[in-house]
Amino acid sequence: MDDEWPKIISRQTITMSPWVDIIAREVAFLPGEPTQIYHAVGQLDYLAIVARTPDGRFPLVRQYRPALEAFTWELPAGLAEPGEYLADGCRRELLEETGFPTRASHALGTAAPCSGRLSNRIHSFFLETGERIADFKPEQGLTVELATQSELVRMIKSGEFIPQLHLGALLLAQLRGFITLG
Repeated sequence: MDDEWPKIISRQTITMSPWVDIIAREVAFLPGEPTQIYHAVGQLDYLAIVARTPDGRFPLVRQYRPALEAFTWELPAGLAEPGEYLADGCRRELLEETGFPTRASHALGTAAPCSGRLSNRIHSFFLETGERIADFKPEQGLTVELATQSELVRMIKSGEFIPQLHLGALLLAQLRGFITLG
């Protein structure tokens, strides 16, 4: 194949909700060959936040995820709002979800959450926090806990902390020298 192939012949987007589109792409791989239809889920880009408090702990959030029909422990995270700088979105999400303001932010990298079915990206950041705001109350349905490095490693190994996208953010934070996970 050369740089001209494959080609997108047509694209149809069906909006399912404010958060999800279904995208059908008709793709030609070689001249004269039959085309194939591929489907993807379109969403806003994700933000994943590896944060560390002044005392060295990691803020984690627990919430019910209807897609899994279960509660999960996760990193603070959210969607990248159109027109918002990614680092600003991370600072906003961290404060909203955990009550921790950001002292410094460091981009860790951008990746594809699922190259086979999702058409968005995940932007991972490492945030150094200040002290939690005094009157913080978590969003309804959200529990916030602070985990030490060893507690986070135990949660990962035991299967208590399962979001693969957040495991990737933790790996990036370790590879870039911001954290050590045992």
